[in-house]
Amino acid sequence: MIEAVSEHVPTSRLARGTKLGAAAAGQVLIRSKARLSMLGRSAEVRERLSEESTMRAAEQIVTVLGGMKGVAMKLGQMMSILDMDLVPADHRESFQRKLAVLRDSAPTVPFDRMVRVIERDLRMPIEQAFATFDETAIGSASIGQVYRATLPDGTDVAVKVQYPGIDRAVRADLQNLVMLRRFVQSVFPLIGPGVIDELAANMELELDYHREAQTQRRVADTFRNHPFITVPDSFPELSGRRVLVTEFVEGMNFEQICELDQDERNRVGEIMYRFYIGSLYQFNEFCGDPHPGNVLLAKDGRVAFLDFGLFNAMSEEHVEFELECLRAASEGRADDLYALLDKRGFLDKDVEVSAEECLDYVLAASEWNLIDAELEVTPDVAGGAFLLAIDPRASEFQGMKHQNLPPEHLFSRRADFFTFGILGQLGVSANWHRIAREWIYGEPPATKLGEQHQQWLKSLEGQQ
Repeated sequence: MIEAVSEHVPTSRLARGTKLGAAAAGQVLIRSKARLSMLGRSAEVRERLSEESTMRAAEQIVTVLGGMKGVAMKLGQMMSILDMDLVPADHRESFQRKLAVLRDSAPTVPFDRMVRVIERDLRMPIEQAFATFDETAIGSASIGQVYRATLPDGTDVAVKVQYPGIDRAVRADLQNLVMLRRFVQSVFPLIGPGVIDELAANMELELDYHREAQTQRRVADTFRNHPFITVPDSFPELSGRRVLVTEFVEGMNFEQICELDQDERNRVGEIMYRFYIGSLYQFNEFCGDPHPGNVLLAKDGRVAFLDFGLFNAMSEEHVEFELECLRAASEGRADDLYALLDKRGFLDKDVEVSAEECLDYVLAASEWNLIDAELEVTPDVAGGAFLLAIDPRASEFQGMKHQNLPPEHLFSRRADFFTFGILGQLGVSANWHRIAREWIYGEPPATKLGEQHQQWLKSLEGQQ
């Protein structure tokens, strides 16, 4: 059953800050009571009470983040992708279901309020812009919800509309980042300041739907006629800052894809890997927000990718630097990797770190696509790699966790981790390194999908 969240989204910095402060204080109280109740108890009882305490805190996070939307909601969605070791193992499945509410639920914002946003943004009555418009939302995102409609020429479209006042709510969250850090890290210390700062730096971009429409039009043009990837076209002329109109795609959602047989899931997984990871190295741009809700398996067998609010470009120089690092790590050239990181200014001279630690750290976080072997991606594998790389509670790689990762590379690493997380939820297997060698070394494709993709790339060259 889909649970709905409140239609009221507090927008002032004071209101949203108060909610965060109350939640953080509540968790301190929960933990204090748990510690007091543990005195004189057996180890088994202490463990059970600790689990109950953690789950109460986790449930409070779901409640607060889900009610706030904006940046806080986005953090909840991010947490729902990776099966991180945040709560006791016996409760993890239950916690993931609660987080899934943040990812999938449609808010109960009355349609008449959303109509006012549409008409104000498009500067015309809704009847003039659309031939039909279904008043029931078919989905939701962190800052808006989606409707189905048709244009006057009969084209089926999806219409994404921002929640009223969500722009003010997001900006209030950005001003409350200090409190937000304390709130999240009080239970989840692995969500470090860098992750929150990077999220804040890009959240403002998601508020501009007209910019997203232009980006999606360009990406749709790039992948037009691709054999297994499709990006629905957008209609910038019908889109504004708070309204985005795109082609409607009929297809299986992520939960339905997860029910397919292993071979078909492996096929979809490889396509997702090629789009979310390969696009950076082949086109110098990538989607910074891999998410299960942004993937559909279309009726023609192609995988449709949605949501381009955080689609980022990277300079050719930075892309080549990342490829050089991947080659050095894949080949075990620790000294060369260290030199590359040092030259680029990644390494803090005040924190001692060796060449071998640099190599071990990169492999621990990325060996799934650097080791030449078949690998089944599971939630545990994906979450474990993420934890090992960034969780400050882990004793490994303490030196590397204090280094300086530039924003553009932090953003691409987040895309890597969350792609890995989605693949883990899908439960897919492949030799990911053999696929990646196409862009790491420029080698011929090792899979049938790779051959089709290569032929498509050649057809693009012929059009230039």
